[in-house]
Amino acid sequence: MIYAENILVCIAIPFLISLLFLRGETRYYVAAFLLGMGASLIAAYISGFLSLIAEMEENDTSIFISPIVEELIKVLLLLFFMVVFIPENRTLIMLAVAIGAGFATFENCCYILNYGAESLTYILIRGLAVGVMHIVSILALSIWLIFSKRLKVLSFPAVVGGMSLAMIFHALYNLLVSETGASRIIGYLIPLFTAALLYPLYRRLPDIIKEE
Repeated sequence: MIYAENILVCIAIPFLISLLFLRGETRYYVAAFLLGMGASLIAAYISGFLSLIAEMEENDTSIFISPIVEELIKVLLLLFFMVVFIPENRTLIMLAVAIGAGFATFENCCYILNYGAESLTYILIRGLAVGVMHIVSILALSIWLIFSKRLKVLSFPAVVGGMSLAMIFHALYNLLVSETGASRIIGYLIPLFTAALLYPLYRRLPDIIKEE
């Protein structure tokens, strides 16, 4: 058993202190990173509660419950920034990356403390798989929201559609890595493959993040 709240406090305190000495977009990134870590803790609470109600095992929870809860919380956090602060498109993408990175970092820290870090190879794989997965899912959604806004089709169905794709992507990853053999290898490669597709898209389509 680990005390996730204590872990979050320990990690968050240096970041909170650093906010006093940061300015501009760097401060926004650190703040979004911290909120991403907090979102990871809240998602774990909710997923655990729902799994107890549904009487699901850990593996089933990771496939059927966790993707929905985790992506929903990340999306709500991103929409909060988008609606309340109305950031520039470039800043919104930066915030999305920070939320995903914070979420993945805290989740990986808890995983390592719970299961150990004896195998460096597996830890590297987890960092490159889970860590990247949380980033690319929210990054792709942020680009979709910006693109929808530019096309004047940003609405509740558009948000739900993008969020649903993020949930499916997350659930597919969890499903593949839950099995041994080729499916697990494919699952580990999917986040990296998605990142490889998103990067040139982000670089070659400047109109997506251009301000109106």
